[in-house]
Amino acid sequence: MKAAKIVRPGSVEVAEIPLPQIESDQVLLGIRALGLCGSDLATYKGLNPLVTYPRIPGHEIAAEIKEMGSEVTADLKIGDSVTVSPYSACGKCSACRIGRVNCCQYNQTMGVQRDGAATEYIAVPYKKVFKVCGLTDEQISLIEPLSVGWHATNRAEVSPGDIVLVFGCGVIGLGAIIAAAYKKATVIAVDIDNAKLQKAQKLGAKFTINSERQNLPAMVSEITAGYGPHVVIEAVGLPATFRQAVEIVCFAGRVVYVGYAGQKVEYETKLFVSKELDIKGSRNALDSEFGSVVAMLISGAIDVRPLITGRYRLDQLGQALGFWQQNPADVTKILIC
Repeated sequence: MKAAKIVRPGSVEVAEIPLPQIESDQVLLGIRALGLCGSDLATYKGLNPLVTYPRIPGHEIAAEIKEMGSEVTADLKIGDSVTVSPYSACGKCSACRIGRVNCCQYNQTMGVQRDGAATEYIAVPYKKVFKVCGLTDEQISLIEPLSVGWHATNRAEVSPGDIVLVFGCGVIGLGAIIAAAYKKATVIAVDIDNAKLQKAQKLGAKFTINSERQNLPAMVSEITAGYGPHVVIEAVGLPATFRQAVEIVCFAGRVVYVGYAGQKVEYETKLFVSKELDIKGSRNALDSEFGSVVAMLISGAIDVRPLITGRYRLDQLGQALGFWQQNPADVTKILIC
């Protein structure tokens, strides 16, 4: 079968590799669509410290069950449309012992620490497979990244009536916007790209602010009657937005960080105490959150088609990543299909 490998930064090769042989607790999946993640782009650019080369990328999966092992006991059958939770969990670390397996100390994500799904077929444990009925392949391939945004809103305990400000309108930020709006919060989307802000508005943001061209504190103050939003979700990964999240959130507010800042961040920490803030990190997603996103998509409450900005074949993976690297502002989600 064919597989696309990032053999070194900036270089992708399509090679023939053996068809995987399933174990008794595994299923063989035929890949129908694969979303490219920011981690895949970072691997291509040589900026992912968790990756060794060569690496088969990809973990945002829409697939079909082709074969099943003898010990598969879930309600699965050959021909089912499915997606996959791409994370591993050791079951023994402190996070796993309290059920927060999404942040397992020893997690290995497909396409990052281990090979991913930029292939024609993959073998995965059946317990990592989620049966999905009534959704298109492009919707199925978006379940995992949307689940990451959903998890961020769960970490923030978003509820109806909250005002939620989201920094960043990339896929994860848009996922948080979609989830918060679906949970009946009022969403403020912040970015420096008007096209991305327009997309955020289509996907549920009531207010949009271009923080490069508009006065962010003044506009947020006007929207929130001077109090600030109840929740700020940071999905950019810049020191400036890390600080702004704490500065702009209301007293007794909640701040959730999804982005990774590539530099050290310096804070005026008195705001942590004087506002009595809840400050949390957010990583990956739980199995239950995959189910919540599936239910949301099946409900028809959100049209995810605006997220898709390009489609390429498997043998064009290098071209896709090269285009994304050269045109980052123009890309929200690229599908390999």
